[in-house]
Amino acid sequence: MNKFQCVARLTKDPTLIFSEGKGMAIVKFGIAINRRFKREGQPDADFLNVTQFGKGAEATANYMTKGSLISLSGSIQTGSYTNKEGNKVYTVDVIADEVNFLDKKGEKSTTSVHDETGIEDEITPIDDGDIPF
Repeated sequence: MNKFQCVARLTKDPTLIFSEGKGMAIVKFGIAINRRFKREGQPDADFLNVTQFGKGAEATANYMTKGSLISLSGSIQTGSYTNKEGNKVYTVDVIADEVNFLDKKGEKSTTSVHDETGIEDEITPIDDGDIPF
């Protein structure tokens, strides 16, 4: 069984594209998942890339932005490719089945997240008052 579930924040705005032929919506975005432990007094996080398909992908692209708090369920997909230098690179991605909004209406708190570069980034959740559901 390949089942993945997490609570995370978006590390960048979702990117929506449509497939050729059938025109299926495909959204890609990054997430940061906080770890339960701290190293050297700083919170640690894991960073993953996520892909979602269909109507859910359109909702994610339309209503979520960098910093949005979400719950996500799906599966893990691994892959590999050869980069420009000729080295084999292994990837781990999440294929989302379901993405849910977790930010409370009117919540304006900021959370500090460290990205892969180690640079601290201030994330401000969006006001989801305009979301129709």
